[in-house]
Amino acid sequence: MHLTRSLELKIFLFLTVISPALAAQLPPVFGPEYDSIARPDELTRVFISPVRVMWDSDDTDTLIQNTGVLLEPGISQSSMSRQTRFCRMRTLENDTASILLDYGKELHGGLQLVMGSSSRREPSLVRIRFGESVGEANSETYNSDWLMGYSTDDHAKRDIVMEIPRDGLIEVGNTGFRFVRIDLLQPGTLIQLKEARAILRYRDIPYLGSFRSSDPRLDSIWLTGAYTTHLNMQEYLWDGIKRDRLVWLGDFHPEMAAISAVFGNNKVIPNSLDLACEQYPLPAWMNNMSSYSFWYLIIQYDWYMQNGDRDFLEKHRDYMLGLIDQIDGKINEDGTETFGGFKFLDWPSTPNKAGVEAGYRALLTWALRDAAKLADILGEPEARATCQAAIDRLARQHKPHNDLKQAAALMAVAGLMEPSNASREVIAVDGPQRFSTFYGLYMLEALTLAGQHETALDIASDYWGGMLDMGATTFWEHFDVDWMENSARLDELRRKA
Repeated sequence: MHLTRSLELKIFLFLTVISPALAAQLPPVFGPEYDSIARPDELTRVFISPVRVMWDSDDTDTLIQNTGVLLEPGISQSSMSRQTRFCRMRTLENDTASILLDYGKELHGGLQLVMGSSSRREPSLVRIRFGESVGEANSETYNSDWLMGYSTDDHAKRDIVMEIPRDGLIEVGNTGFRFVRIDLLQPGTLIQLKEARAILRYRDIPYLGSFRSSDPRLDSIWLTGAYTTHLNMQEYLWDGIKRDRLVWLGDFHPEMAAISAVFGNNKVIPNSLDLACEQYPLPAWMNNMSSYSFWYLIIQYDWYMQNGDRDFLEKHRDYMLGLIDQIDGKINEDGTETFGGFKFLDWPSTPNKAGVEAGYRALLTWALRDAAKLADILGEPEARATCQAAIDRLARQHKPHNDLKQAAALMAVAGLMEPSNASREVIAVDGPQRFSTFYGLYMLEALTLAGQHETALDIASDYWGGMLDMGATTFWEHFDVDWMENSARLDELRRKA
């Protein structure tokens, strides 16, 4: 427990106290011809020792020794001194030596191994498995289809077989993880590990916002949400640090809300919006999904209202005006639309096609209303009139929420449904059941619009707090409270009965 608290303090100090590093300068030998191709790393690296050895494969304490050495602070320097203590891992002819390390918190980055000689002149073969849970660190990867819920390494390698040097150090991995399993694969081999430290790679910025209440559970939920978003603020704003390390405009909106509340005006937002427009120029939809172009307009309005950056808005003027015209051309006089067959809100809502249809139209209405406000700010009365006319046409068709919480939440936020009705009919029904990590924000917003603040707080405590109860130190892309029944925590070894 004390080690975990020490780790929390270490991360807190680096995230809130140390000022951002100055931009790196190339040595003079490179010359000015490198200026256009060299770019400093905007992120900082911190080395973190494991807080506990969760398991090793040796019941005799003879083949794996001195594991406690790995818990000590390191210096990233190998040693051949007889005074240096090492963790020794030895394999026999038919046995693999394995060790499982816990770094206490979800991290983004990799692993640094500092070696202290081995029984071989040649490099030794090891398998490194990164895991966000104990189960994942001990599991095989599954990359053969697009099913979610399996442990994959198609976006960021988490299962790596590699050679490590006899001496010196080596770094491996660029993924999201809390646990690392190391297997020594070659028979009849001894290696000595001096250090096995995680490399935390993060944007070194202060936490400007804070939250403190009478409920420590809500305080933990707030801080965990802030840290989850912080890890996703890499070179650009990612959807996730392990899977989908891309700028997704839908998921961008709740992340932007968290960044505004916690970090203020950070350049990762405008830089990511610039990149999205470069990657998906009109007439393409953002991320090739029309609903994510709707989110782009909402994001632009919220970001401007938060920061008042007129220059950035002007930079995107032509794109926004072109997008308004493109959307307007897809809405018919009778209120039907021709955006195509695939209409996406979030993955949990996808099977409810009728509900998705209602939510999609509500999201479109919300986006057009924000676009009209942007047109006002930019002094574009024709564009504003185009948005209002499109909203009026959409209103000629009414789609029911079909008992979908995502749809009802969007309808309440967009002004298409009384928040009290949306909350009573579907959102507050069965509490955190059928909530989702993405659209949960809008479900809570609808509840607060209806004045159901206590219900919103209770659901937040049960839903996001449920992940904390499962051992989470960051929030997940998807969560269902039913998963908690008869489930082990992610930081516990499962014992056979």
